[in-house]
Amino acid sequence: MPDQPPLALTLGDPAGVGPEIVVKAWNQLRHEGPAFMVVGDAQSVASASGANMRTVRRVTTPKEAVAVFSEALPVLDIPLRSPVIAGQPSATAAQAIIRWIETAVGLALSGAVSGVVTAPIAKAPLYAAGFGFPGHTEFLGELTAGAPYEGARGPIMMLAVQGLRTTLVTVHEPISKVGTLLSIDAIVNAGLVTAQALRRDFGISEPRLAVAGLNPHAGEDGTIGREDVEIIAPAVTALRAQGVNATGPTPADSLFHEAARARFDAAVCMYHDQALIPVKMLDFWGGVNVTLGLPIVRTSPDHGTAFDIAGRGLARPDSLIAAIRMADEIAAHRAL
Repeated sequence: MPDQPPLALTLGDPAGVGPEIVVKAWNQLRHEGPAFMVVGDAQSVASASGANMRTVRRVTTPKEAVAVFSEALPVLDIPLRSPVIAGQPSATAAQAIIRWIETAVGLALSGAVSGVVTAPIAKAPLYAAGFGFPGHTEFLGELTAGAPYEGARGPIMMLAVQGLRTTLVTVHEPISKVGTLLSIDAIVNAGLVTAQALRRDFGISEPRLAVAGLNPHAGEDGTIGREDVEIIAPAVTALRAQGVNATGPTPADSLFHEAARARFDAAVCMYHDQALIPVKMLDFWGGVNVTLGLPIVRTSPDHGTAFDIAGRGLARPDSLIAAIRMADEIAAHRAL
Protein backbone atom coordinates (compact mmCIF):
# COMPACT_ATOMS: atom_id res chain seq x y z
CA MET A 1 0.00 0.00 0.00
CA PRO A 2 1.71 3.21 -1.15
CA ASP A 3 0.23 5.40 1.60
CA GLN A 4 1.36 3.16 4.44
CA PRO A 5 4.56 3.77 6.38
CA PRO A 6 7.32 1.29 5.58
CA LEU A 7 7.88 -1.91 7.49
CA ALA A 8 10.69 -2.32 10.00
CA LEU A 9 12.78 -5.41 9.28
CA THR A 10 15.03 -6.57 12.12
CA LEU A 11 18.28 -8.16 11.03
CA GLY A 12 18.09 -11.23 13.27
CA ASP A 13 21.31 -12.99 14.19
CA PRO A 14 23.96 -11.30 12.02
CA ALA A 15 26.01 -14.51 11.92
CA GLY A 16 23.11 -16.33 10.28
CA VAL A 17 21.47 -15.93 6.89
CA GLY A 18 19.54 -12.82 7.94
CA PRO A 19 21.80 -10.25 6.25
CA GLU A 20 21.95 -12.28 3.05
CA ILE A 21 18.20 -12.84 2.67
CA VAL A 22 17.51 -9.20 3.57
CA VAL A 23 19.71 -8.06 0.68
CA LYS A 24 18.13 -10.57 -1.69
CA ALA A 25 14.62 -9.53 -0.62
CA TRP A 26 15.45 -5.87 -1.22
CA ASN A 27 16.85 -6.66 -4.67
CA GLN A 28 13.54 -8.30 -5.60
CA LEU A 29 11.23 -5.76 -3.96
CA ARG A 30 13.10 -2.48 -4.48
CA HIS A 31 10.99 -1.43 -7.48
CA GLU A 32 7.69 -3.11 -6.64
CA GLY A 33 7.60 -2.80 -2.84
CA PRO A 34 6.47 -2.92 -0.17
CA ALA A 35 9.19 -0.68 1.23
CA PHE A 36 11.01 -1.65 4.40
CA MET A 37 13.74 -0.28 6.63
CA VAL A 38 16.29 -2.64 8.14
CA VAL A 39 16.90 -2.18 11.85
CA GLY A 40 20.36 -3.57 12.51
CA ASP A 41 24.06 -3.28 11.83
CA ALA A 42 24.74 -1.56 8.51
CA GLN A 43 28.17 -3.13 8.11
CA SER A 44 26.73 -6.64 8.48
CA VAL A 45 24.18 -5.88 5.78
CA ALA A 46 26.87 -4.43 3.52
CA SER A 47 29.02 -7.54 3.98
CA ALA A 48 26.21 -9.87 2.91
CA SER A 49 26.14 -11.68 -0.40
CA GLY A 50 25.92 -9.30 -3.33
CA ALA A 51 25.97 -6.13 -1.24
CA ASN A 52 28.41 -3.37 -0.42
CA MET A 53 28.34 0.02 1.29
CA ARG A 54 27.10 1.60 -1.96
CA THR A 55 24.08 -0.68 -1.80
CA VAL A 56 23.34 0.27 1.82
CA ARG A 57 22.10 3.70 2.89
CA ARG A 58 22.09 4.68 6.56
CA VAL A 59 18.83 6.45 7.39
CA THR A 60 17.41 8.02 10.52
CA THR A 61 13.66 8.00 9.83
CA PRO A 62 11.12 5.73 8.12
CA LYS A 63 10.22 8.54 5.69
CA GLU A 64 13.83 8.75 4.59
CA ALA A 65 13.81 4.98 4.10
CA VAL A 66 10.86 5.19 1.70
CA ALA A 67 12.55 7.96 -0.27
CA VAL A 68 15.70 5.93 -0.95
CA PHE A 69 14.24 2.41 -1.09
CA SER A 70 14.33 2.00 -4.87
CA GLU A 71 18.00 2.98 -5.11
CA ALA A 72 19.55 1.77 -1.84
CA LEU A 73 18.77 -0.59 1.03
CA PRO A 74 17.87 1.68 3.97
CA VAL A 75 19.30 0.72 7.35
CA LEU A 76 18.61 2.31 10.72
CA ASP A 77 22.13 1.63 11.89
CA ILE A 78 22.49 0.27 15.42
CA PRO A 79 26.04 -1.11 15.27
CA LEU A 80 27.40 -4.28 16.78
CA ARG A 81 30.03 -3.83 19.45
CA SER A 82 32.34 -6.15 17.53
CA PRO A 83 32.14 -7.85 14.12
CA VAL A 84 30.69 -11.34 13.76
CA ILE A 85 31.77 -14.16 11.48
CA ALA A 86 29.15 -15.74 9.25
CA GLY A 87 28.21 -19.17 10.53
CA GLN A 88 29.67 -18.59 14.00
CA PRO A 89 27.01 -17.41 16.45
CA SER A 90 28.24 -15.47 19.45
CA ALA A 91 26.64 -14.18 22.63
CA THR A 92 28.54 -10.91 22.10
CA ALA A 93 25.93 -9.93 19.50
CA ALA A 94 22.98 -10.68 21.77
CA GLN A 95 22.46 -7.22 23.22
CA ALA A 96 22.43 -5.66 19.76
CA ILE A 97 19.96 -8.27 18.47
CA ILE A 98 17.64 -7.55 21.41
CA ARG A 99 17.95 -3.81 20.89
CA TRP A 100 17.07 -4.15 17.20
CA ILE A 101 13.85 -5.93 18.14
CA GLU A 102 12.99 -3.42 20.86
CA THR A 103 13.61 -0.51 18.46
CA ALA A 104 11.43 -1.96 15.71
CA VAL A 105 8.60 -2.70 18.14
CA GLY A 106 8.81 0.85 19.49
CA LEU A 107 8.54 2.24 15.98
CA ALA A 108 5.50 0.06 15.29
CA LEU A 109 3.76 1.02 18.53
CA SER A 110 4.27 4.70 17.67
CA GLY A 111 2.85 4.24 14.17
CA ALA A 112 6.08 5.30 12.50
CA VAL A 113 6.23 1.93 10.70
CA SER A 114 3.27 -0.19 9.63
CA GLY A 115 4.60 -3.45 11.03
CA VAL A 116 7.61 -5.50 12.03
CA VAL A 117 9.23 -8.33 10.07
CA THR A 118 11.87 -10.25 11.98
CA ALA A 119 14.75 -12.16 10.45
CA PRO A 120 15.66 -15.34 12.33
CA ILE A 121 17.34 -15.40 15.73
CA ALA A 122 19.10 -18.28 17.46
CA LYS A 123 18.07 -18.92 21.03
CA ALA A 124 21.29 -20.38 22.47
CA PRO A 125 23.47 -17.24 22.04
CA LEU A 126 20.67 -15.11 23.48
CA TYR A 127 20.18 -17.44 26.44
CA ALA A 128 23.92 -17.26 27.10
CA ALA A 129 23.55 -13.50 27.40
CA GLY A 130 20.62 -13.76 29.81
CA PHE A 131 17.66 -13.53 27.41
CA GLY A 132 14.65 -14.75 29.39
CA PHE A 133 12.11 -15.67 26.70
CA PRO A 134 11.52 -18.89 24.71
CA GLY A 135 11.69 -16.95 21.45
CA HIS A 136 10.63 -13.96 19.38
CA THR A 137 6.91 -14.50 19.89
CA GLU A 138 6.97 -14.40 23.68
CA PHE A 139 9.39 -11.44 23.70
CA LEU A 140 7.09 -9.47 21.42
CA GLY A 141 4.19 -10.27 23.71
CA GLU A 142 6.11 -8.79 26.63
CA LEU A 143 7.22 -5.70 24.70
CA THR A 144 3.64 -4.90 23.67
CA ALA A 145 1.89 -5.96 26.89
CA GLY A 146 1.20 -2.41 28.04
CA ALA A 147 -0.21 -1.15 24.73
CA PRO A 148 -3.98 -0.94 24.25
CA TYR A 149 -5.55 -3.65 22.15
CA GLU A 150 -9.19 -4.49 21.55
CA GLY A 151 -10.25 -8.11 21.65
CA ALA A 152 -8.70 -11.43 22.60
CA ARG A 153 -5.00 -11.05 23.29
CA GLY A 154 -2.08 -13.11 22.08
CA PRO A 155 0.60 -13.76 21.29
CA ILE A 156 -0.61 -16.73 19.27
CA MET A 157 1.62 -18.17 16.56
CA MET A 158 0.20 -18.72 13.09
CA LEU A 159 1.96 -20.45 10.20
CA ALA A 160 0.61 -19.54 6.79
CA VAL A 161 1.10 -20.65 3.19
CA GLN A 162 -1.16 -20.53 0.17
CA GLY A 163 -4.09 -22.80 1.03
CA LEU A 164 -3.42 -23.36 4.73
CA ARG A 165 -3.20 -21.43 8.00
CA THR A 166 -2.47 -23.16 11.29
CA THR A 167 -2.30 -21.73 14.80
CA LEU A 168 -0.76 -23.26 17.90
CA VAL A 169 -2.03 -23.72 21.45
CA THR A 170 1.38 -24.87 22.71
CA VAL A 171 4.55 -23.92 20.86
CA HIS A 172 8.09 -24.88 21.82
CA GLU A 173 7.26 -27.59 24.34
CA PRO A 174 8.48 -31.18 24.64
CA ILE A 175 5.87 -33.55 23.25
CA SER A 176 5.85 -35.33 26.62
CA LYS A 177 4.45 -32.18 28.25
CA VAL A 178 1.84 -31.12 25.71
CA GLY A 179 -1.05 -33.04 27.25
CA THR A 180 -0.41 -31.55 30.68
CA LEU A 181 -0.18 -28.01 29.29
CA LEU A 182 -3.49 -28.05 27.42
CA SER A 183 -6.49 -26.41 29.04
CA ILE A 184 -9.95 -25.36 27.97
CA ASP A 185 -9.04 -21.71 28.55
CA ALA A 186 -5.86 -21.92 26.45
CA ILE A 187 -7.66 -23.53 23.52
CA VAL A 188 -10.56 -21.07 23.72
CA ASN A 189 -8.17 -18.12 23.77
CA ALA A 190 -6.23 -19.48 20.78
CA GLY A 191 -9.51 -19.94 18.92
CA LEU A 192 -10.78 -16.46 19.76
CA VAL A 193 -7.49 -14.83 18.77
CA THR A 194 -7.42 -16.83 15.53
CA ALA A 195 -11.01 -15.98 14.57
CA GLN A 196 -10.45 -12.32 15.41
CA ALA A 197 -7.26 -12.20 13.31
CA LEU A 198 -8.95 -13.86 10.34
CA ARG A 199 -11.49 -11.04 10.36
CA ARG A 200 -9.19 -8.12 11.26
CA ASP A 201 -5.95 -9.10 9.55
CA PHE A 202 -7.05 -11.30 6.63
CA GLY A 203 -10.43 -9.80 5.73
CA ILE A 204 -12.46 -12.99 6.25
CA SER A 205 -15.86 -11.84 7.50
CA GLU A 206 -17.13 -15.22 8.71
CA PRO A 207 -14.08 -17.29 9.67
CA ARG A 208 -14.30 -21.06 10.05
CA LEU A 209 -12.02 -22.88 12.47
CA ALA A 210 -11.14 -26.55 12.58
CA VAL A 211 -9.79 -27.64 15.97
CA ALA A 212 -7.38 -30.55 15.81
CA GLY A 213 -7.51 -33.44 18.23
CA LEU A 214 -4.46 -34.35 20.27
CA ASN A 215 -4.51 -38.14 20.24
CA PRO A 216 -4.86 -40.62 17.37
CA HIS A 217 -8.45 -40.65 16.10
CA ALA A 218 -9.09 -37.62 18.35
CA GLY A 219 -8.98 -39.96 21.32
CA GLU A 220 -11.62 -42.36 19.95
CA ASP A 221 -14.20 -41.47 22.61
CA GLY A 222 -11.60 -41.45 25.33
CA THR A 223 -10.18 -44.90 24.71
CA ILE A 224 -6.91 -43.42 23.35
CA GLY A 225 -6.39 -40.62 25.86
CA ARG A 226 -8.87 -38.37 27.64
CA GLU A 227 -7.64 -34.94 26.52
CA ASP A 228 -9.88 -34.79 23.45
CA VAL A 229 -12.99 -35.62 25.48
CA GLU A 230 -12.25 -33.65 28.63
CA ILE A 231 -10.41 -30.59 27.30
CA ILE A 232 -10.62 -30.08 23.55
CA ALA A 233 -14.30 -30.92 22.97
CA PRO A 234 -15.48 -28.61 25.80
CA ALA A 235 -13.26 -25.86 24.38
CA VAL A 236 -14.91 -26.22 20.97
CA THR A 237 -18.32 -26.01 22.64
CA ALA A 238 -17.23 -22.87 24.48
CA LEU A 239 -15.99 -21.28 21.24
CA ARG A 240 -19.33 -21.95 19.56
CA ALA A 241 -21.11 -20.40 22.55
CA GLN A 242 -19.05 -17.25 21.93
CA GLY A 243 -20.10 -17.08 18.29
CA VAL A 244 -17.07 -18.75 16.69
CA ASN A 245 -17.74 -21.18 13.86
CA ALA A 246 -15.53 -23.98 15.22
CA THR A 247 -15.60 -27.71 14.59
CA GLY A 248 -13.71 -30.53 16.26
CA PRO A 249 -11.83 -32.10 17.75
CA THR A 250 -10.93 -33.52 14.35
CA PRO A 251 -8.35 -36.29 13.96
CA ALA A 252 -5.19 -34.57 12.75
CA ASP A 253 -4.44 -37.28 10.20
CA SER A 254 -7.59 -36.36 8.23
CA LEU A 255 -7.45 -32.59 8.68
CA PHE A 256 -4.99 -31.42 6.04
CA HIS A 257 -5.81 -33.07 2.73
CA GLU A 258 -7.13 -30.80 -0.02
CA ALA A 259 -10.84 -31.42 0.45
CA ALA A 260 -10.61 -30.99 4.22
CA ARG A 261 -8.69 -27.71 3.91
CA ALA A 262 -11.51 -26.27 1.79
CA ARG A 263 -13.82 -26.53 4.81
CA PHE A 264 -11.93 -24.19 7.15
CA ASP A 265 -9.97 -20.93 7.14
CA ALA A 266 -7.53 -21.92 9.88
CA ALA A 267 -6.75 -25.03 11.90
CA VAL A 268 -6.13 -24.63 15.63
CA CYS A 269 -3.43 -27.18 16.48
CA MET A 270 -2.34 -28.53 19.83
CA TYR A 271 1.43 -28.66 19.37
CA HIS A 272 4.32 -27.52 17.22
CA ASP A 273 4.79 -30.28 14.66
CA GLN A 274 1.05 -30.86 14.26
CA ALA A 275 0.85 -27.32 12.86
CA LEU A 276 4.18 -27.02 11.06
CA ILE A 277 4.48 -30.31 9.21
CA PRO A 278 1.45 -29.78 6.91
CA VAL A 279 2.46 -26.16 6.27
CA LYS A 280 5.98 -27.15 5.28
CA MET A 281 4.74 -30.05 3.18
CA LEU A 282 2.63 -27.63 1.15
CA ASP A 283 5.33 -24.97 0.71
CA PHE A 284 8.64 -25.57 2.43
CA TRP A 285 10.26 -22.40 1.10
CA GLY A 286 7.42 -19.91 1.34
CA GLY A 287 5.91 -20.32 4.80
CA VAL A 288 5.26 -17.27 6.98
CA ASN A 289 5.16 -17.07 10.77
CA VAL A 290 2.56 -14.51 11.89
CA THR A 291 2.08 -13.37 15.49
CA LEU A 292 -1.62 -12.88 16.19
CA GLY A 293 -3.33 -10.95 18.94
CA LEU A 294 -0.83 -8.09 19.29
CA PRO A 295 -1.33 -4.34 18.87
CA ILE A 296 1.35 -4.40 16.16
CA VAL A 297 1.73 -6.36 12.94
CA ARG A 298 4.51 -8.94 13.07
CA THR A 299 5.58 -11.59 10.59
CA SER A 300 8.71 -13.66 10.12
CA PRO A 301 10.14 -16.21 7.71
CA ASP A 302 9.32 -19.75 8.70
CA HIS A 303 12.92 -20.92 9.07
CA GLY A 304 15.90 -20.48 11.32
CA THR A 305 19.31 -18.88 11.13
CA ALA A 306 20.85 -21.63 8.96
CA PHE A 307 24.35 -21.09 10.32
CA ASP A 308 25.57 -24.03 8.23
CA ILE A 309 25.11 -22.08 4.97
CA ALA A 310 25.51 -18.52 6.25
CA GLY A 311 27.88 -16.38 4.21
CA ARG A 312 27.95 -18.78 1.28
CA GLY A 313 25.35 -17.09 -0.91
CA LEU A 314 23.04 -20.13 -0.83
CA ALA A 315 20.13 -18.88 1.30
CA ARG A 316 16.78 -18.44 -0.42
CA PRO A 317 14.76 -15.31 0.39
CA ASP A 318 11.34 -16.78 -0.53
CA SER A 319 10.00 -16.99 3.01
CA LEU A 320 11.24 -13.53 3.97
CA ILE A 321 9.70 -12.00 0.86
CA ALA A 322 6.41 -13.74 1.64
CA ALA A 323 6.62 -12.43 5.22
CA ILE A 324 7.21 -8.87 4.00
CA ARG A 325 4.26 -9.03 1.62
CA MET A 326 1.99 -10.58 4.24
CA ALA A 327 2.90 -7.94 6.83
CA ASP A 328 2.06 -5.24 4.32
CA GLU A 329 -1.29 -6.88 3.53
CA ILE A 330 -2.19 -7.28 7.21
CA ALA A 331 -1.29 -3.66 7.89
CA ALA A 332 -3.55 -2.61 5.01
CA HIS A 333 -6.45 -4.60 6.45
CA ARG A 334 -5.94 -3.06 9.89
CA ALA A 335 -5.90 0.42 8.36
CA LEU A 336 -9.37 -0.03 6.83
